[in-house]
Amino acid sequence: MIPNPAGEFSLVPDRLQDLKDELTLRIAAYIGSEQKRITEVPGLTVHQRTAPTPPCSMTYEPSLILTAQGRKRVELGGQTFTYGASHYLLASVALPVVARVVEASEQTPCLALSLKLQMPVVRELLSREEIASAPHAGTGSAMSLGEVTVELLDSFCRLMRLLDQPRDIAFLHGLIEREIIFRVLRGPEGVRLRAIATLGDQSYRTAKAIAWIRDNYAKPLKLEELAELAGMGVSTLHHHFRALTAMSPLQYQKQIRLQEARSRMSIHGLDAGSAALEVGYESASQFTREYKRLFGQTPMRDTRTLRSTEAGQTETRAVR
Repeated sequence: MIPNPAGEFSLVPDRLQDLKDELTLRIAAYIGSEQKRITEVPGLTVHQRTAPTPPCSMTYEPSLILTAQGRKRVELGGQTFTYGASHYLLASVALPVVARVVEASEQTPCLALSLKLQMPVVRELLSREEIASAPHAGTGSAMSLGEVTVELLDSFCRLMRLLDQPRDIAFLHGLIEREIIFRVLRGPEGVRLRAIATLGDQSYRTAKAIAWIRDNYAKPLKLEELAELAGMGVSTLHHHFRALTAMSPLQYQKQIRLQEARSRMSIHGLDAGSAALEVGYESASQFTREYKRLFGQTPMRDTRTLRSTEAGQTETRAVR
């Protein structure tokens, strides 16, 4: 307990730790020995790692990520975000990142959850006068760290409790999700999310361009047409695009393409040439060069490594 300005004692620190402990136990009980499990609550996924992981390139969809135990590190362009149980990570648009678990063990695994953000819900909440006024959007990226509060943790614990009462999920999950988004929007880390969800704002228009590339990564990228879609000049779009994603539109498209190709080879069994064509590459040699630059190995060797790692993890889970 700590004294407040009136000389009284507060139970907030104890309550915060109690909620962290509850969330940790609930994630551990639900996920068992798996590394990832999509829950019955729409948009909610839980994750587990029992050892630090090497850097892995992936795309974070618009989401809120909370680590109940352990620590993770995410790199976006030249920015690094390291967070544990005291902070959450907010991704306001789809972002190609390099992520890794930096603190985890068999005895104390890294336990985390992610909740996808539904932008229509964000806009609906912004229409309410309780949170209608917003500070200046600033120039930060679409990724930020926020401090975990008692109120936010309590919301996530209630979301996890729904997994014990599946008949209540359909009615209650949307209410709790709105509460979570409400609390993020009311905090300083929600400023960029507000801007991205606000019709007419430059961040909103830039987010439209980001979404177009994400959905059409295999198509040729014409910056003039992309700028027209966003309703701004090419140089203005380039500036705001880099501010949000820490990369240019072409760099963004390249990372999305390469990550999609990696998935098609490792999960769906495509060869490098077929995967390259499917994601929009015309030159196999260019694809191989850029793939190796991003992932550190040629497509064939990287795919073998991924499959070998997954086979070893499956065997370990079976033994446990």
